[in-house]
Amino acid sequence: MNTRTQNIGFTPIDQDLYEKAFQLLDPNPIPEPAAPAAPAQVPLTATLPMRLTGPVEKVLTDALNFLDTHGWTRYSLINTEGARCSIGALRAAAGSRNAAYCDAGNLLLDEARRQHGKKWQTIPSWNDCHSGAEVRSVWEAALGRAQHLNI
Repeated sequence: MNTRTQNIGFTPIDQDLYEKAFQLLDPNPIPEPAAPAAPAQVPLTATLPMRLTGPVEKVLTDALNFLDTHGWTRYSLINTEGARCSIGALRAAAGSRNAAYCDAGNLLLDEARRQHGKKWQTIPSWNDCHSGAEVRSVWEAALGRAQHLNI
């Protein structure tokens, strides 16, 4: 089979010519039906999903608020002005030595060990050997972990 593909000399297409030819063939074309209109959308009120606060997070938040309100102290559970040490704030926030109190204390001590070394065996011993800024840093980190873990 011999097909010549070179030097054929096709004429370029004139698009206007095609449109005129179709108009002559059908001078009154029936318009194509338009796409159905989308139903009007009712705006939805944007509501953020409610995040539930876990019991450990609540105890840590309340205890940190207690320290902010009443003050922080060392060497005693409660000083004469009403300020508390870390364990005293936990007890005031939890109301009793319940599971949330124990878990919050364990999380706080774990964070104290992360930031200040593994030698700390109790919250009071750690609390008494650090500055207010260092103690606050541990509280905030423990609260952040409780929020992240949703506990």
